Amino acid sequence: MGNMTEHNNEEMLNAMASVQEVKVGDLVQGEVLSIDDSKQAIVGIIGAGVEGVIPLKELSTIPVDNVTDVVNIGDTIDLVVISEIGKDKENGSYLLSKRRVDAKKVWEDIEKAFEAGEVIEAPVTDVVKGGLVVDVGVRGFVPASMVEDHFVSDFKDYKGKTLAYKIIEIEPSENRLILSHRAVVEMKKEAAKEEIMGKILAGDILEGVVARLTNFGAFIDLGGVDGLVHVSEISYSHVDKPEDALTVGDNVTVKVLSIDPEKDRISLSIKETLPGPWDNVEERAAVGSVLEGKVNRLTSFGAFVEVLPGVEGLVHISQISHKHIATPHEALEEGQIVQVKVLDVSGENKRIGLSIKALEEKEDDEIVVEDTYEMPEESTGFTLGDVIGKDLIE
Repeated sequence: MGNMTEHNNEEMLNAMASVQEVKVGDLVQGEVLSIDDSKQAIVGIIGAGVEGVIPLKELSTIPVDNVTDVVNIGDTIDLVVISEIGKDKENGSYLLSKRRVDAKKVWEDIEKAFEAGEVIEAPVTDVVKGGLVVDVGVRGFVPASMVEDHFVSDFKDYKGKTLAYKIIEIEPSENRLILSHRAVVEMKKEAAKEEIMGKILAGDILEGVVARLTNFGAFIDLGGVDGLVHVSEISYSHVDKPEDALTVGDNVTVKVLSIDPEKDRISLSIKETLPGPWDNVEERAAVGSVLEGKVNRLTSFGAFVEVLPGVEGLVHISQISHKHIATPHEALEEGQIVQVKVLDVSGENKRIGLSIKALEEKEDDEIVVEDTYEMPEESTGFTLGDVIGKDLIE
């Protein structure tokens, strides 16, 4: 049987003899005739009537242990002629490579993907100083700055991972292939951003996470796109710096105030998702109750005192002191903490009337009462003023 096979091979080679001359660099087709003990494939070059040898390392673009991992006897494969082997040597007269043909096809595919702007996927085979080595059928390199869109201190966990890349630079003649995973991450984020921007409407109530804080506000990650809560929109209470009220990583509920797709700008409010400062104000600042507040502003006619977060009431100039004062500045200063009594309140009109003097007794009255009168246990129906007045008349 072996003799017949040898005879047939010889006959086939004779039949193809002198059909074409084989030169170094030629692309040829070969039929695998046998596999020898030194892990080489012996092939007959179709159309030339000569044999060639494929060393194991020239079989595949990835390392293999056995010839049969890639080809078997009887297979017809594309090959390139690397060099001519001396006529006196065994195993044919040409050194052939399948690996270089495969690599050429890989480079052609990569060039097509590059021209089309396509994303390719490949495993990370090694982590080296300066970046990642990737197997795309040929060796690719991802510089450290092109791995992620954020700083990574150690890339060891990337080995063996399959990632997606954008082709940045390609030079087949120098076996140079520069890839970027960062570009893919940024493209995905941009796509997610556009999708979110297309869905969000002014008035929407959304959940987000505080991404970063600045002096003028807080940037909130809405799941791929950031919106800005201006410092004035954080709370109904006055906030000096966003960091006084928020921390990076906080989960927050926000209301969309406006969207500007052209500028990629989303304006948000936290305070508009909170109960309004004037909600149930009649209960929280009931008539007759005594509250502590801060003097926010002084005007010619009175003092505005913040008694609840975002709720100011007016102490009219006539309600500041029992003494006659020409201007509120005589008795109060901005920023001062004062006790006030609620005279009247209207949530609908967002108005509260307050009094400071109602909590202070008249100094003259105090002297007269102490010297002359004991207050009756039960109300006589007269006011203190009535009693004092009568006494003076008599």
